Amino acid sequence: MAGIFKKMLIAALLVYLPGQTMAWGMLGHRIVGQIADSYLNKKVKKEIRKILGNESIAMASNWPDFVKSDPSYKYLDNWHYVDFERGTSFAQMKSILEKDTSANAYTKLNFLIAELKKGSLSQEKNAMYLKLVIHIVGDLHQPYHVGYHDDRGGNDIKVTWFGSPTNMHTVWDSKIIEYQQLSYTEYAESINFTNPQQRKQIIEGGLVAWLWDSYQITETLYKDVKAGDKLFYRYNFDHVGTLNSQLLKGGVRLAEVLNEIFG
Repeated sequence: MAGIFKKMLIAALLVYLPGQTMAWGMLGHRIVGQIADSYLNKKVKKEIRKILGNESIAMASNWPDFVKSDPSYKYLDNWHYVDFERGTSFAQMKSILEKDTSANAYTKLNFLIAELKKGSLSQEKNAMYLKLVIHIVGDLHQPYHVGYHDDRGGNDIKVTWFGSPTNMHTVWDSKIIEYQQLSYTEYAESINFTNPQQRKQIIEGGLVAWLWDSYQITETLYKDVKAGDKLFYRYNFDHVGTLNSQLLKGGVRLAEVLNEIFG
């Protein structure tokens, strides 16, 4: 009996653990996807529907995290983030990215966009690459996914969130979003207010500028917390505005990428 219970526990953990390493968590990615969908032109929506069928962008956004439990997709692990040294300047970041050949969110996102633009992929690859683009653009707006090498994007900064042990990466992946107690559709509706001029400013500069934007936010967040901190209501109050801004920017920029690919 004990042996059966042990096997059941291990199986449950295998299902549970991938969700604990998700970037933005399921909710955050779906919010970004839902916002992006509202800014797609009709042609692009039609092309995406050919690829995803009845699956929405919001629901497709979580596929790259779900497959983390499958060893055959292990090679995708590094595609979710890009880290830099502390104190990196914009000029240094730009120079690093121009020469970058490693497997990370920046290089692989550029690869996926270029492949999808060709319009010659199989249906299976089209679906996979599109889901990865949707997910990675979202990832790059979770500040700790554009973080520091030496603490693994905040994973090594151990804190408590309302008394529960966690780390800063997880706080921003899921804890602070889930604390708002909204569904992804409710959340998207509550923050998705932009005009054309605002959207123009949000997409300005392209991918390198977007990474720099996230990196600057990450540097600010690092100054507000240290290992061992106990995070409660005040942390949410101080940072929910940044959270909402990042989710909104992620959605607007994802729409820009998809409109460029399929427009």
